[in-house]
Amino acid sequence: MKLRTLLTAAVLTTVAMAAPAQAEKNITILATGGTIAGSAETQTQAGYTSGQVGVETLLAAVPQLEELANVSGEQVANVGSQDMSDEIWLKLSARINELADSDKVDGIVITHGTDTIEETAYFLNLVIDSDKPVVLTAAMRPSTALSADGPLNIFNAVAVAADDNAAGRGVLVVANDDIHGGRALTKTNTTDVQTFRSPERGLIGTSLYGENTYFRTPYRLHTSNSQFSLQGVTELPRVDVMYMNASFSADLIDSAVANGAKGLVIAGVGNGNMTADAQAAVSRAVEGGAVVVRSSRVPSGVTGRNVEANDDELGTVASGELNPAKARILLKLALLSTSDATEIQALFDKY
Repeated sequence: MKLRTLLTAAVLTTVAMAAPAQAEKNITILATGGTIAGSAETQTQAGYTSGQVGVETLLAAVPQLEELANVSGEQVANVGSQDMSDEIWLKLSARINELADSDKVDGIVITHGTDTIEETAYFLNLVIDSDKPVVLTAAMRPSTALSADGPLNIFNAVAVAADDNAAGRGVLVVANDDIHGGRALTKTNTTDVQTFRSPERGLIGTSLYGENTYFRTPYRLHTSNSQFSLQGVTELPRVDVMYMNASFSADLIDSAVANGAKGLVIAGVGNGNMTADAQAAVSRAVEGGAVVVRSSRVPSGVTGRNVEANDDELGTVASGELNPAKARILLKLALLSTSDATEIQALFDKY
């Protein structure tokens, strides 16, 4: 019996030495406000105010985070994401790149409002120079709501940010147990907690109470493989979105250019189509030096080049899979280095 005991102890010791426990990860949460930090007078009312509680309160609501990683928090902004701005984007991206460059940080989580999270996610997907996990999360119910969705979303987001398997997949968005790519997702419902969808390429994976499963890696260039840099950039070019409709007032295009827009995105009907008057205004805008991208107001599908509109004749760029909001982000970054429509079309084909 003594020999068997000694042999068993030796085997257990060998196993323990061969498979050491994974080192604990260090995750930084950057808070920017949004519904996830919102509050209301009661737990059961629809109305609330975004960006009312700080990052310390968000962390305190999820004590289980200590099971996942060493978590610290910083407040970058505290706004409803309808008020997200270029200035906050520049500040946020600079801080993320700084943290990602530190060997003391293994992953980063950003809490954000749902209204513009898809824009911030795609922006960061193009300007973060790191393969470390960068994960945005949000909530459809304020922090004071009955059955608030924020705490579990934060828990899952930290679990993804601390996961080595999340590295190299670009900027991710975790919400309602789903893991989306920053380029792919869009908000599809005004109030439903299952508001986020990735209509063209599908989910990156799922996170169920911190247990992560991955299905794919984004196929377009992103993060450490992106050519875009914000070093020395203090201001982004103005790009306006024009929403097409029957009897569209084409003078809106002329006005945008006259007021300083360097680029325009047409949220066209169908396959990026526009009225004849709008097309004439687009031609004037292009002749005046503005870059015009054709996208679509339709929720899914590809806006193809030279399909119904002749981009070669118009001098316009086709957005491909990018919706108008995402196309605006890529155009703003492209305009930092070029206003050549051919070069910008090549960027839309890569990113």
